[in-house]
Amino acid sequence: MNLHDSTTTRATPRQRAFQPAAAGAVQLGGVLGAAIEANRRGRLSRFIVDADSPAIAIFHPEHSDENEEGDWYGEHAGKWLIAAAKAVARSGDEDLRGNLRRVADYLLSRQHADGYLGNYAPARRFMVPQPPKPVSWDGAPALRTWDIWTHSYLILGLIETAHALEDDRYLTAARRIGDLCWQTFCRDGLDITTLGNHFGMSATVLMDPAVELYGRTGEPRYLELAETIAAQADAEPRLALVSRAVEGVDAAEIGTGKAYQLAWNLVGLTKLHRATGNPVYAQAVENLWRSIRDHHLSLGGGPWGGVAHRSREVFNPIGVFDPRAYVETCSVLAWLQLNRELLQLTGQSRYADEIERTAYNDLLGAAAPNGEDWCYYSFPNGPRVHTTYWRCCKSSGAMAWEELPPLAYGVTDQGAVQVNLYGESRAQLKLPQAQVDIRQQGGYPFQGDVELQVSPSAPASFALRLRVPAWAKQWEIRVNGKPVEAAQVDGWISLMREWRAGDRVALAFATPLTLHRRQARNVQESRAPDGSPVRQQVLQYDYAGFTRGALVYATSLIDGYKHEESMRLPAAALTEWSRELPTAADAKIVDMEVDFEGRAPLRYSPYFLTGGQQDGSWRLVWMSLAPQWTTPQQGG
Repeated sequence: MNLHDSTTTRATPRQRAFQPAAAGAVQLGGVLGAAIEANRRGRLSRFIVDADSPAIAIFHPEHSDENEEGDWYGEHAGKWLIAAAKAVARSGDEDLRGNLRRVADYLLSRQHADGYLGNYAPARRFMVPQPPKPVSWDGAPALRTWDIWTHSYLILGLIETAHALEDDRYLTAARRIGDLCWQTFCRDGLDITTLGNHFGMSATVLMDPAVELYGRTGEPRYLELAETIAAQADAEPRLALVSRAVEGVDAAEIGTGKAYQLAWNLVGLTKLHRATGNPVYAQAVENLWRSIRDHHLSLGGGPWGGVAHRSREVFNPIGVFDPRAYVETCSVLAWLQLNRELLQLTGQSRYADEIERTAYNDLLGAAAPNGEDWCYYSFPNGPRVHTTYWRCCKSSGAMAWEELPPLAYGVTDQGAVQVNLYGESRAQLKLPQAQVDIRQQGGYPFQGDVELQVSPSAPASFALRLRVPAWAKQWEIRVNGKPVEAAQVDGWISLMREWRAGDRVALAFATPLTLHRRQARNVQESRAPDGSPVRQQVLQYDYAGFTRGALVYATSLIDGYKHEESMRLPAAALTEWSRELPTAADAKIVDMEVDFEGRAPLRYSPYFLTGGQQDGSWRLVWMSLAPQWTTPQQGG
């Protein structure tokens, strides 16, 4: 496949269909807002504070000049810069601003004359070709390196820092890294896929920051760098990132199927498509997004795997189902970022749906209320386990929270105010005709009621574009207390009118408990003498899980000690064997009681709250159903 065909690569760049709110223009409340503020006061304010913080001390020369371990710990610096800079721009936290400047200034003091800013010994730096070595089964070179990975996060972190602190010195440092990468891969001809595990995917993520540098500076060499990386990723036969995606290959079969790296590569490809207009990149991203969405997400919306493969953190083969598989929090971050880019590019509601589903379930379900502890892995069925100090997912989770506020609201390319996420919040958006203040209240996500107060600075005509969640089968809408007729088109309700201060829009989404079933089958097939197919016995394993509105529901250990038990579903309608149980802690929060046949009722609660968010508590989303044996007719 020729990725550099002049008829496609230099097509007209794509404009964003949706522009997220500006930094500081949105304040989230409710459970998301509480988690974001806990993260700002916790992880972001304590993990890194100055040059002596352990995650920054590894850049000290006494460590970095001797480091030949091939570790990835340098990523924490860039991840913290990204999240802290966004939190500063959003909240105006002066203490965090001071920490951000001190740490960023120290990193600038450690940058080498050629632009290098990593923590590897000279002989192991990414500019130095390594002797060819066998590649292991999981796509890791024998002398594996995370140097490009670390620099990718540092570029993004320095760009965000420059924006938050309004200081171009940090952008200059990011450009110097980009220039070194351009020299290494575009002029010296080093193959980037030799510098990262998973057949190069841990290095080809450099596409993302390369396009960001191009967007911030307009410098063509950064776009050349991004396209060179895409071409090298496609030329590696064990990866063939773009070609195989365009052919429709499942996400589990791209490279090693590593969820985090693949999703981050798709973020870069989406940005590269927007910058170049090349439709090949768009087709590759769309095919893999659908593959992930249709086959590789947990019920809570997180990239899901770890079963039927020798490596952790990779997508399961299509059709493999096990409730003890897991979601890596790092992959949740990358999946959110991919949907962020696609939402901005297209404005389509399905991407906002995935952001909401992941945020209210697998992201909240991995975070501890203290704003510091995180689960590395979250299991649909399994214990909640808070991970250790150096684990990657703690920094990824901290980044993920800061993605959400600007995505909740924004303005479309047609000048409509768009509401993507529901939950208590406030936004201040600028339109040409007025500034619009929006306040959102209601019981969402625990209940289906949403109320928005829309207050333009002066009477103004514009469209208010409201997302209808994919799960919502029934809904009603009122404006200033009166029912209105409004059509749902492609997941959106659009209300065009002259808005005045204090106008109110009320949405009511029906939130019945919904049953989900997953199946794993073992079919023995053979041929009759005449060649016709004969299906013999079919052993079918069924699992049942529940959602209510935006939320996945889970129960704790069965009868206080069992992590598994076969259940029978009653033949009656679900409404006849389930009921709501208001909680004492918060009247908005609703638990559910479910009467499986032949046993005492089980109490279900929202997944992220099950077990009181305590380390070591168990959550069970999927219940095994009593097995059924079927013997189809011969030839059936």
